[in-house]
Amino acid sequence: MQRPPAPAAIPLPARPDLPRHVGIIMDGNGRWARQRHLPRVAGHRAGVRAIRPVMEACHQAGVHILTLYAFSTENWQRPRGEVTALMRLFGETIDREVGELHDNGVQIRVLGDRSALSESLQRKVAQAEALTAGDTAAILNVAINYGGRREIVDAIRELAASRTDLSSLDEPAISDAALHPRLPDPDLIVRTAGELRISNFLLWQAAYAELYVTDTLWPDFGEKAIHDALVDYSSRERKFGAIPEPIERIPVHAGSAQRAIRQE
Repeated sequence: MQRPPAPAAIPLPARPDLPRHVGIIMDGNGRWARQRHLPRVAGHRAGVRAIRPVMEACHQAGVHILTLYAFSTENWQRPRGEVTALMRLFGETIDREVGELHDNGVQIRVLGDRSALSESLQRKVAQAEALTAGDTAAILNVAINYGGRREIVDAIRELAASRTDLSSLDEPAISDAALHPRLPDPDLIVRTAGELRISNFLLWQAAYAELYVTDTLWPDFGEKAIHDALVDYSSRERKFGAIPEPIERIPVHAGSAQRAIRQE
């Protein structure tokens, strides 16, 4: 996979109880359209409109790194007309949004195998990344034709091609060869539309991410919904597999305590 530009900066959250990096599996566009007796592409257009208020709410709350799962490697199996409409929608969204994102200091990075995209869409992606490469206020990663397993396989292939000794391979080496080098792993993965799976999203990076699942369909997921997710995250205790050492307390026998009181 072609690597996106390196992060120009790693913006920190406004408070230590907030996630540094949020990933969102944007699910439910089709169901949203079906409930309204609309074509599926209408749901995808509504889903695109939902992105900006969520981004703005994250930024206002103090969370400045966001990764959106827009199109997976498995999504090519959808009807050809839907895939074509999605690709056209990606291009239109870049044309419409990239200038304002750049004005607001948002660096755009596209994750995934872009070689399968049309030449026109590849050019738009490259232009958006080049324009925003130096922006430092926030980072928006968009996963298009992305799969977590594919990312891990490609990382190991890259290490093998560079003559890395695979017998001594360690986790930092794979992290460096993946598509998120230098970025913190996602602290929070949000999934809309109620499905209880991660669907091949950031498999390597999300090993210890907190999961938040909501029944809200993505086009209806707005400022309050992301606020609720962040509040829920802030209330959790993250242990990363460890258990804090209990404080050892020395028992005080009643008789000893009474003697101590009399001596005073």
